[in-house]
Amino acid sequence: MMKMKHLAALCGFILLDLVVFTAARPQTGSEQKCKSGPVDLVFLIDSSRSVRPHEFETMRKFMIDILDTLDIGPNATRVGVVQYSSQVRSEFSLKTHSKLEAMVKNINQIVPLAQGTMTGLAIKYVMDLAFTAEEGDRPKVPNVAVIVTDGRPQDRVAEVAAEAREKGIEIYAVGVARADMASLRAMASPPFEDHVFLVESFDLIHQFGLQFQDKLCGVDLCLESDHGCDHMCESSPGSYHCLCLPGFTLNDDGKTCAAVDLCAEGKHNCEQVCISSPGSFTCDCNRGYKLNDDKRTCSTIDLCTEGKHDCEQICVSSPGVFTCDCNDGYTLNEDKKTCTPIDLCTEGKHDCEQICISAPGVFTCDCNKGFKLNKDKKTCTNMDLCKTVEHGCEHQCVSTPGSYYCVCPDSQPLQEDGKSCGACKSANIDLVLLIDGSKSVRPQNFELVKQFVNQVVDSLDVSAHGTRVGLVQYSSRVRTEFPLNMYHSAEEIKAAVMKVDYMEKGTMTGLALKHMLEYSFSEAEGARPANRHIPRIGLVFTDGRSQDDITEYAKQAKEAGITMYAVGVGKAVEDELREIASEPVEKHFHYTTDFMAISNIAENLKLNVCPEESQGEIEVKDPCACESLVEFQQATMSSLEQLTHKLAAMTARLEQLENQLLSRK
Repeated sequence: MMKMKHLAALCGFILLDLVVFTAARPQTGSEQKCKSGPVDLVFLIDSSRSVRPHEFETMRKFMIDILDTLDIGPNATRVGVVQYSSQVRSEFSLKTHSKLEAMVKNINQIVPLAQGTMTGLAIKYVMDLAFTAEEGDRPKVPNVAVIVTDGRPQDRVAEVAAEAREKGIEIYAVGVARADMASLRAMASPPFEDHVFLVESFDLIHQFGLQFQDKLCGVDLCLESDHGCDHMCESSPGSYHCLCLPGFTLNDDGKTCAAVDLCAEGKHNCEQVCISSPGSFTCDCNRGYKLNDDKRTCSTIDLCTEGKHDCEQICVSSPGVFTCDCNDGYTLNEDKKTCTPIDLCTEGKHDCEQICISAPGVFTCDCNKGFKLNKDKKTCTNMDLCKTVEHGCEHQCVSTPGSYYCVCPDSQPLQEDGKSCGACKSANIDLVLLIDGSKSVRPQNFELVKQFVNQVVDSLDVSAHGTRVGLVQYSSRVRTEFPLNMYHSAEEIKAAVMKVDYMEKGTMTGLALKHMLEYSFSEAEGARPANRHIPRIGLVFTDGRSQDDITEYAKQAKEAGITMYAVGVGKAVEDELREIASEPVEKHFHYTTDFMAISNIAENLKLNVCPEESQGEIEVKDPCACESLVEFQQATMSSLEQLTHKLAAMTARLEQLENQLLSRK
């Protein structure tokens, strides 16, 4: 339906144009020739079997009528005729005839081929052969082809027609009756309204002849028609074509123009950035570069050299930007601008044996007090402080790296001042009591247990530097009532003991031993360092069989140097008590059947008095026994040795004073 409407509209346009042309054209007769200027014109006529004989005769007359109006001649209009069906045949070329009469005679002698419709093949023949210098084509003279057909092409026409138009051939497509409008438009030059004609029959083909004559004979279509050119219109005989301004190129529609992008086509000499304008360009540079005076090349912008940076120490330049860095011995901070000294000592990047002294990115070594730096400037050698300082030890000075400590004879403890020696080794102890708070003890008996604890405390010389006491209660769980370092007097301890609440529940003696071993005798809870040689004593008080295993932790406690005492009452198991107690077991194991009798045990447990003052299970030695005599002799010799050292020191001091007096005289 749409095709019919388009056909009707086109036929209406042709008829209207014909009426206007007929009314305006002066009837001067055929002797007046069209002065169109030089044109090379080739008729390409369809002689397929669908064209009937009388229709072909109409086509002859159509060509002769057009030729009759043209100024034929070697220097005016040249004409050639080509017919086609399944093959192509040139009837005469552009150079064959220079007279109209010869052309008419030749046209009247044409015999139709009467085969298929190979329009594409015919267009290629015209492009490759008809419009060549050998066939009479002239340079710089418009090439015009008029194709007359009555059917649909049996081959492809769009590509070859486009190639022909590209070579400058202006194509008019005239369709008769059964011709396909789409094929006509594919062949014809733009604009289609001037180059495509479709009539209903060969009888009406003369209408195209009238219009074609009008277009070819001097009418300036650029001035007389709405050509639709985007920029410029240039007339040619019977037609026109559109042109574009410099910097633009004609689009495929033959009317509109597009800017020539020299940048996109690579037709520029910019080093970095090309900015396009129609048919021209300007150069620019990437960020960090500036355009040189030649307006094409670029130079780096060095922000570091220009001082346009905020680096604290080192500026590293790259085109238009910069990064910061730091001097040796410094590291760049997270702000990427400021620097922080690299502390090789803190980072552990040194090989000093003792002390590392840091400077930005480097270090030097030093030694602790009592040491001196070796020649390698890294390692240290111990200085024997016992020989170089006034240590003040009463008995013996023992050097350690950078320090020293005093020791006393085996039978004498070191006193609070860390230099003098006491009279009895057992005067100071760290004592932890583990008391059974299980349900079987019962509240009234638990009060007797607390009195037992306080009796033991009364026998001790309690102070911060003397004996320390800690208390742990256990049942199904373990609870530290107070650690070794909480109280520093017997009164404070006894008051705290009387405030202890009865726990009840089970009897986890093994768990209590584990707690004592891991926590109660730790320095965190007040136990003094092992190198102080303060005896550690653990006393376990229980009234029944343990509900867990005691073997492992009893063994570990004794291996850790803790002297263990075991006190049992009532249903306490003797085998367990003996397993807890230290060797000799008889001296460290006590049992009674009645809670009322435990006070007697407390009387015999004088844990921190000297052996000669001990009673009960702490053995009292016979001063006349051989072993005692030997110990007495050793003690006497030790005292004499100490006295000798003191006398030697006094003698040396007297000599020093005498020398000073003599020097003054």
